[in-house]
Amino acid sequence: MITLRLITNDEGAQAAALHRRAGALIPGYDTSLHSEAEFAAFYRDRVMVEGPVWGAFEDAILRGHLALLPGWIDHLYVDTDFHGQGIGGALVRLAQNQQDELRLYTFQSNLRARTLYQRHGFLVEELTDGARNEEKMPDVTYHWRRR
Repeated sequence: MITLRLITNDEGAQAAALHRRAGALIPGYDTSLHSEAEFAAFYRDRVMVEGPVWGAFEDAILRGHLALLPGWIDHLYVDTDFHGQGIGGALVRLAQNQQDELRLYTFQSNLRARTLYQRHGFLVEELTDGARNEEKMPDVTYHWRRR
């Protein structure tokens, strides 16, 4: 059974490792641009500090997470062995229950994520050539507003 709860600072490294593993499945996204230590530092110094990070736990094992900022879903990653089991949807609904309007970025090549967001009412706001992101991959901005 999956339980949603806030991730503690001590669990931030688990979230960083999950980001790195799950991100590796996105076509064109080279997670080797940063080491495991760099991912962990990014989560410790930025993600875990800037906003709440919600985790989807199976017992004590982190299976997915969502980082929120005011008006933004900053990161959403699900354990690759648990894709398609409703964890991403549960995390998106949690964010939608907490905020009246949300935006997010994802890579255009991340069709699994794009399908998830569109299923939950997010609409394409902007497509870019990737010049604004570190990976230089075409991305898409999605927008959702409570009706």
